[in-house]
Amino acid sequence: MEKDWVKIFSSDRPFEAEIVKGMLLENGIDAVLLNRQSSSYNITLPGQAELYVHQSQEETAKSLVHNHNNLPTGDPNQVDTE
Repeated sequence: MEKDWVKIFSSDRPFEAEIVKGMLLENGIDAVLLNRQSSSYNITLPGQAELYVHQSQEETAKSLVHNHNNLPTGDPNQVDTE
């Protein structure tokens, strides 16, 4: 990875990282996805799919990811605490 890029998100579920990447791109943030789940990385622990953004967009990207992670799941069993 080139300098000035920072990891802002990782998941052991590549589809989740793809969704977050799409959300970042829709909000004008360039994001790079590294899928470290291939067998070359899977020596002792399962790999992660990692998202990187340029450090100039880090704060905005982290805020968007935080808001994305706090969205309601649509689970009918979830209790609304507000």
